[in-house]
Amino acid sequence: MPFPAATIDSIDRRRGFPMPVAGVTAAAVTIFLVFGSTAAAQAPAETLGTPPALSAAPPADSFPAFPSAPARALPPTPPAPPLPPLPSAGAGAPPSAPVTSGQVGGGVPLDGGVVPPPMYVPDINDLGGYAALPEAVATDIVPPWPRWFAGASGLMMTRTLPSGTATMQPAAGLTTLTTSSAAATWPGGLDFQVGRWMGEQQNWALEGIYWGVYGLGTSATVTGTGIDAIPQAPGVILAGSPASAFLTDATQQQVARSDLVNDVEINWLYRLTDRPEFLAPDRRVGFMWLAGFRFFELQDVLSQTSTSSTLPPSSIGANQSLLSVATNNNLYGAQLGAKADWRIAPRIRLSAVPKFMIGGNAITNTTELTTINGSGATFSGGQPVNVHSTLGVFSWLGSVDSSVAWDVTDRWSVWLGYRVVGVGNIAQADGQWPSTLAAPSSLQGINAGSSTILHGGFAGFQGRY
Repeated sequence: MPFPAATIDSIDRRRGFPMPVAGVTAAAVTIFLVFGSTAAAQAPAETLGTPPALSAAPPADSFPAFPSAPARALPPTPPAPPLPPLPSAGAGAPPSAPVTSGQVGGGVPLDGGVVPPPMYVPDINDLGGYAALPEAVATDIVPPWPRWFAGASGLMMTRTLPSGTATMQPAAGLTTLTTSSAAATWPGGLDFQVGRWMGEQQNWALEGIYWGVYGLGTSATVTGTGIDAIPQAPGVILAGSPASAFLTDATQQQVARSDLVNDVEINWLYRLTDRPEFLAPDRRVGFMWLAGFRFFELQDVLSQTSTSSTLPPSSIGANQSLLSVATNNNLYGAQLGAKADWRIAPRIRLSAVPKFMIGGNAITNTTELTTINGSGATFSGGQPVNVHSTLGVFSWLGSVDSSVAWDVTDRWSVWLGYRVVGVGNIAQADGQWPSTLAAPSSLQGINAGSSTILHGGFAGFQGRY
């Protein structure tokens, strides 16, 4: 189909190709027929149809050549960094053998002198295992601590005393004696401890404790004339003579004290963390609860000796009267406490053991009048001057042991400390001293409500096995 010359000219002008109008029509028809017949012969029958009108393309040699841009040089490509050395794939060399040259699997080159890191280090003593992973791991590790423990200490203790009760009437030129004139001293005593840790982790234990102090007290003596004792004993017969022959106008009087303390405990110990004597290296403080049963005995024995000025000493002590007042407090009950340890050096620790108890107190008091050689006295009615009284009350006790301990080894420790024990609502012999010995009723009854504090030092050791 011939195209108008104007159409071809407008198309060429829009493309920027100036072409002459003459002779274009014949050339376009020829090209169309050639390409059209070829395409029709190659196309499938179902796709053939009337082709759309297409504009003929100009011959290739009729287009002007585009100006070529000057070639620009590209920067050189930097060489790739060397790959990290890989372990040798050879089975004959040990894992740590150096690879000096060559290639590993895959053709990756290695630099000479490079030692590749081993993938892992096998345990030479464990075939097929790893050195960092033991074959068996204990799930419940039982500490290798000793279970039994026992200790012993020496004590030196004293106590506070009441204000005192007079034991004689004032006499000219003489010191008036009282029960407090027989002062408390610092006698010795003993402290024993034994126990055993229980359970797989040894986190609780049973312990038994005993400590005691004996012969706590001194004496005081006044010598002169006209010493009248307190108490007097009207109607009392002593060794066949009136008691007044011993207690009135005496030439000498002596007041003596002999007290003792006994303490028995059975305690249950429970630790919240490590045992105090085996503190972990990263811990400085250990704490433990304590609960148990305690028996505490405090006994006061006051005595008065009066020497007669009228009766001859026919035998030793025959002319000397002896009045004694023995008061005994027996406290018993449950107690609570704790034990705290503070390690101030690798093997030196400070320790504190506070305890507190509220329990019953079975109090007894015995007042007796005899001669030094043992002859007894009787009231006017024939009853012996030997009256025993009892009383039951509630009393309290609190104690604190503070010490510094040196753990010489894991099995032996030595310590030095101080003990303070306070006892309240008790009876003391000073408060039971009689004012007269007229009848048994004058000696009956017990006055309670006083208190005392025992205190003193101790030093000892503990062994664990």
